[in-house]
Amino acid sequence: MAGEPVDESQFTGLSKHFNSWTNYGRRNVSLATLSLVGVGILYLVLKPKKQKAVKT
Repeated sequence: MAGEPVDESQFTGLSKHFNSWTNYGRRNVSLATLSLVGVGILYLVLKPKKQKAVKT
């Protein structure tokens, strides 16, 4: 599915965990994307609502 077989030892740093050549790397990219979307939604839902100023 990922094309030609790739030697995973050639990946270093972040490319070892987030790459498009291995199923492991593709899974990590999709999990990171879904997590960031979820955190954004939670922030928008849970942030405090602005209260209107009370006139006296």
